[in-house]
Amino acid sequence: MEIQLQENWQRQIAKAVTSPTELAELLSLPPSWMKQHSAARELFPMRVPRHFVNLMEPGNPQDPLLLQVMPHAQEFIDVAGFTTDPLVESEATSAAGMLHKYNSRVLLIFRGGCAINCRYCFRRHFPYQDHHLSQEKWGAIEHYITQHPEVNEVILSGGDPLMASDAQIIKAAKRLAKLPQIKRLRIHSRLPIVIPDRLTPELAKQLKATGLQIVLVLHANHPQEISALLKRKISLWHQLGITLLNQSVLLAGVNDNADTLADLSEALFSASILPYYLHQLDKVAGAAHFEVSDETAFAIRAQLLKTLPGFLVPKLVREVGGEASKTPL
Repeated sequence: MEIQLQENWQRQIAKAVTSPTELAELLSLPPSWMKQHSAARELFPMRVPRHFVNLMEPGNPQDPLLLQVMPHAQEFIDVAGFTTDPLVESEATSAAGMLHKYNSRVLLIFRGGCAINCRYCFRRHFPYQDHHLSQEKWGAIEHYITQHPEVNEVILSGGDPLMASDAQIIKAAKRLAKLPQIKRLRIHSRLPIVIPDRLTPELAKQLKATGLQIVLVLHANHPQEISALLKRKISLWHQLGITLLNQSVLLAGVNDNADTLADLSEALFSASILPYYLHQLDKVAGAAHFEVSDETAFAIRAQLLKTLPGFLVPKLVREVGGEASKTPL
């Protein structure tokens, strides 16, 4: 059943599907199939925007988009090596709401919530309540940046930074643009994939007007996620000269084969988005069933190198807590 969407992005977030039973009905799946897994909502709530539901295949319990968001009984299984803080981010906090993990850039936890709750999220246990960005904290962050002249890039992350209003994002961008050392503002967001209407022309134009180099890093894992609506909405961002990149996570049952990832790269490039990173799974508690072995990952990369031009092959990486950069594999 296709859901008709004629509302702004905020209303689409408010009307996201949060019930496995409703999701089963929308996808013509037996409620009994959902019921056996729905208890995992206790560990991490379910939230799926209706645009993303529209991209799923009705009647297919193994749909790759569904598998990313459906609570699963396997989330209750404790697996050695999987923790609530897989990237040891608690040790990288330099000021409330800010992480300084890598030399030349700092990451701001700009918003705690997301439009969609992906079951493999490495921050599904993150204490967002301790990282709310108040006016006082902004002052501390600006002071920290000025005391670290090596920092020339700020990353807005979360949660999802595009959960903030256009006005809030522009206000932050203008504050950062006043710091002479800052060259780039990078925004990491899955929201445009799951609700393309979030890509408002006003936000794109005002970000560009700050004079900062703007980089939008999207998060899509499967070619089904690259919708016609996304292509239409993101075209202005491309026309304005905003750099568009994508990072994916290698996920068992979702995209752990070369054909799917090759199709994803082609779909991304057709939307003027360059593949950037292909991440090995961060070992977060509750997501072990998504893990793909390094051996399989290497075989997939080898096939991609044979199939695609080099600029469409994402870098295969793993993030290791405490390391000075992502680790190429």
